[in-house]
Amino acid sequence: MPSDRTEFTVAGAPGEGATCRLDYRAFAYAGKFVVGDTGKALLRTVDGSDAVPEWEPEEPLPETVDPDAFETDVLAAVSFSPDRTDPACCRLRYVTVHAARRGEGLGPDLVRRTVSWLADAGYERVRIAVNNPFAYEALYKCGFAYTGQQTGLAELELERPASAPAPSRDDAERYRAGLVVFRDREDDPPEAVRRFLADRLGDGGDGPLDPPRPPDPPDPPDPPDPAGTSAPGEASEPHNTLTDEDPS
Repeated sequence: MPSDRTEFTVAGAPGEGATCRLDYRAFAYAGKFVVGDTGKALLRTVDGSDAVPEWEPEEPLPETVDPDAFETDVLAAVSFSPDRTDPACCRLRYVTVHAARRGEGLGPDLVRRTVSWLADAGYERVRIAVNNPFAYEALYKCGFAYTGQQTGLAELELERPASAPAPSRDDAERYRAGLVVFRDREDDPPEAVRRFLADRLGDGGDGPLDPPRPPDPPDPPDPPDPAGTSAPGEASEPHNTLTDEDPS
């Protein structure tokens, strides 16, 4: 399990000015973790060694960038902050996993441990918005469930109590409803998306289906392209989710 090989740390709560400098060549939205207004939680190597010692980026750094400024022991990171209209609810804003460590379950592991920390911090609920079925599936495996709501950017809202998985997570029709939204959204989706939805929905989307439940439901394949999430009322800028990086 990822938790056996990683150390979970919280760099800071929202508003504490916590920052984390990630190599933008390895982490999507690395620049968002330099901003200090959100809370940040990290998965690091247990001994402080490089997350991927043998990793060679495809592009060199500009001469003006100091490679020693990056935190090289970080495997995955998540930023979070209270919902602007509901202080009892915390939103996961950005989730990112090192490009060379995707597919190891690090993203979902980080989300689960962050949610546990948020419960201890006093939050009652945790929300995240997703715009692709891989993220949707991964969040279900983390105890979230589709609320039936969408953001202004047409992202699906998922939520769970901070202290326990969402009771509606076992509602097969609710689970299907979110997948149907993704299925009906694109006339010609990428092949990986089409096969994934056909597998989960079955019978062309008309047959019965049970939602994924622990232990260890099947993992979806890696998505072909990064995708985004955002929160209602925020700027129309895409936020990535754990399944941009790691759908397992």
